[in-house]
Amino acid sequence: MTRRQFSAAFALIPAGLHAAETQQERGKRVIDQCIQALGGDAFRQMPGNLQTGHAYRFYEDKIAGLAPAKIYTKYLETGQPLRELQRQVLGKNDDEAVILTNSDCWDVTYRGADPIPAERVDEFRELTLTNIFYILRARLNEPNMSLFSRGAEVVENRPTEVVDYYDADNRKVTVWIHSSSWMPVRQLVKRWDPLIKDRRDEMTHFTKYRDAGNGVMWPHEIQRDRDGEKVYQLISDSVRVGAFNDSLFQLAPNVKILKK
Repeated sequence: MTRRQFSAAFALIPAGLHAAETQQERGKRVIDQCIQALGGDAFRQMPGNLQTGHAYRFYEDKIAGLAPAKIYTKYLETGQPLRELQRQVLGKNDDEAVILTNSDCWDVTYRGADPIPAERVDEFRELTLTNIFYILRARLNEPNMSLFSRGAEVVENRPTEVVDYYDADNRKVTVWIHSSSWMPVRQLVKRWDPLIKDRRDEMTHFTKYRDAGNGVMWPHEIQRDRDGEKVYQLISDSVRVGAFNDSLFQLAPNVKILKK
């Protein structure tokens, strides 16, 4: 069954059946719909993807930096706490990259490999563990995971279903899912900021979905706001599903290791 046929069949289900659902049942149904729209088994089993385009950073809603971007992501079947490897090439030189793994994280330049500070590693892990696409791809079968529907809501002139996700460590992610395309529209995470000793609202918006290969749908524009101010944007010219060699996420044998 295609995504369009699936959505059409779903729309024919009597409203009374949905009305009898619990919050947990409705949340699970909406998430199942979302996974089906993103590609179903092809999405849940994709080995990785490559996002190619431009990355922008903002300060006080003004561009503070931009660079050509290639972001390689590889999903693992096992691993703790993450089952994801990432190589971020920000610039024109593919040999200079940020490599992020469970154990070692490096900033590789012409000078050598610089160990990434612990706070940046923690930030990467938290961003990944609370990313709705990583959650849908890798985390739904974790113990003590729960989903709760908050019902329907119109956001940015679009009808959505709102679902709260909780993990065993009490992380909470709220995701708004379009109620006809069933694609994630945005997500909200409240993160603790040790600098200001308070929680900050981090909202991420997802737009311009296109087929990334094998029927997997992926957003080509991703924007992250912090307390209402834009801080990051990734605009992809292309996103392709693919499998990548482990060596892409490892240091070259002859690279110089710099001191912390």
